Amino acid sequence: MITIPHKTKQFLVLLIKVLIVCGAFYFIYNQLANNDKLDWQKFIVLFQKNQSIGGIAFILLLSVLNRFFEILKWQNLVEFIHEISVGTATKQVLGALTAGLFTPNGVGEYAGKALFFDKLNTKKVIFLNLICNGIQMILTVIFGVFGLLFFNAQYHVITTKTVALLFGFLILLFIVLFSAKKITIKGYSIEKLIHKINEIPKPIHQKNIFLGICRYLVFSHQYYFLFLAFDVDLPYFTLIATISSVYFLASSLPTFQFLDFAVKGSVAVYFFGILGVNEWIVIFISTLMWFLNVVLPVIIGTYYVLNFKILSPPGASGLPKGERDKTY
Repeated sequence: MITIPHKTKQFLVLLIKVLIVCGAFYFIYNQLANNDKLDWQKFIVLFQKNQSIGGIAFILLLSVLNRFFEILKWQNLVEFIHEISVGTATKQVLGALTAGLFTPNGVGEYAGKALFFDKLNTKKVIFLNLICNGIQMILTVIFGVFGLLFFNAQYHVITTKTVALLFGFLILLFIVLFSAKKITIKGYSIEKLIHKINEIPKPIHQKNIFLGICRYLVFSHQYYFLFLAFDVDLPYFTLIATISSVYFLASSLPTFQFLDFAVKGSVAVYFFGILGVNEWIVIFISTLMWFLNVVLPVIIGTYYVLNFKILSPPGASGLPKGERDKTY
């Protein structure tokens, strides 16, 4: 087995950290500076017309709450391994978010969080992150389906027959998955997954669902209030249903975090176009949502990436494993 000298390992870690940070800032700049669909002059005129320190503070507060609920979700789930502080959870969530910026659907986030823990807990950490993101996806699907049904009832985008076929397909898929839960593929099965989920105490699951709902309500209403700030005058339920539909459909598409606003923007342009909202307003709001909820946390996350240190192997610190866990 080839061993890498300690100084070489330190240099490689530093190089990776610098590449992640430089790459993050490059992609952020590139998307904001070279997007010809962003009409900055119109935005400045509208901003000067409707500028409000209270309004800006409120929108920023929603961004903080959005990420804060995600941090609380992670802190809550990690209790299954050991307790961590809000500060530690913040470091892990924002650092992992930055590390996963360039990976499909934020897959790198799983590895990013695992690096903050002992290698013995790697599988548990990845599984807990799957639970953390999974409940958010399930809530997005639930709210999104109801949003699509409400939107379709008003604007008849798809026929009733198509809706019935889609629901029939979903029911059939559920039946197939339930029937095949005992089928094992490379040691994994749906039944085993359910068993692993049930090992986590119910209070943790309940709190996870509650925080997930809070987070969903925060970012969906942040989207809603931005439309109001851009003088879009539509009924509350119509706007919320459209926003839910956009998030549901956009989240179903494979993408990268740094292209998240482009995917959501494209879906949003179609739906809000039906409502008669100007394309440039939809694109600007989608970009602002991306900037407020991805770019700003990533900028903060770069600090944690640059200050990240690889954990010593068990026993290297001279402390028992239980004591070392308290320092994470």
